Amino acid sequence: MSEYLPEGKLINTPGNRAVTGSARLLGEAVRKGSILEARASLCDASHNLCVDLGCMRGIIPREEGALGMKDGSVRDIAVISRVNRPVCFVVSRIETDESGEQRAVLSRAEAQRKCLENYICHLERGDVVPARITHLETFGAFADIGCGIAALMPIDSISVSRIEHPRDRFTVGMDIRAVIKSIENGRISLSHKELLGTWEQNAAGFAPGETVAGIVRSVENYGAFVELTPNLAGLAESRDGVRIGQQASVYIKSIIPEKMKIKLIIIDAFDEELRPQTPEYFTDAKHIDRFLYSPEGCRKVVETVFN
Repeated sequence: MSEYLPEGKLINTPGNRAVTGSARLLGEAVRKGSILEARASLCDASHNLCVDLGCMRGIIPREEGALGMKDGSVRDIAVISRVNRPVCFVVSRIETDESGEQRAVLSRAEAQRKCLENYICHLERGDVVPARITHLETFGAFADIGCGIAALMPIDSISVSRIEHPRDRFTVGMDIRAVIKSIENGRISLSHKELLGTWEQNAAGFAPGETVAGIVRSVENYGAFVELTPNLAGLAESRDGVRIGQQASVYIKSIIPEKMKIKLIIIDAFDEELRPQTPEYFTDAKHIDRFLYSPEGCRKVVETVFN
């Protein structure tokens, strides 16, 4: 379903550029109902979106700005916030405006309707989909999973290593992959940690005796949990002055697979802002039925069952 992508991924493709730059091809797109993308340049006082097409002016009437605009279930901010961003649409018609120039009347709502009916409604728990982070809240990250339709990824589903805020892991506009966690009453919840590798896969990159980089994620009275990778953390011995969010250099004392533990010593901890990096994925699967994080034989079983 290559046309049902998160907004912004279609805009610079050769096919999209060719159609939006040609009056003749835009006319054909009316008949075909093709989903296209262009950048919204202005939202007027009536909350109609003006769209930059290569060959003529485009307009998305307010009620066509998003699914739910007509019945009031979606607020106007959903349209206003698209200014200076790519928007998807289908071409409803091409007409002549009051000045005698051609303009394309577009519908983002219709593109979203097509995406829902032909793609999103067919998704199942465990399906792996492309997504783009749209905004971050304390409780989770919202991601566009197709044509501007957003789904929530709760903070505890982002990674095994705990974080204080989704901004510790993502930035707005970041392209990621996500797993369909649940579908209830039309609302889709996402997960991410199942794509970041098992305990063993992550621990294989480390060995006792090494001193490596980490991030302090939690400080307890018995020690500090230091993240080595998004899906792997170890417990370091207590050290005065260590704070959550600090970068750290840690010495690996031991790795114990049967207990799923890594014992660390903090060599140094310091304040330095670290921008989230694009995630490294350990699978290219398009569907996951079950994810077993814990090593075989470990007394504690950590797994996710989708189906």
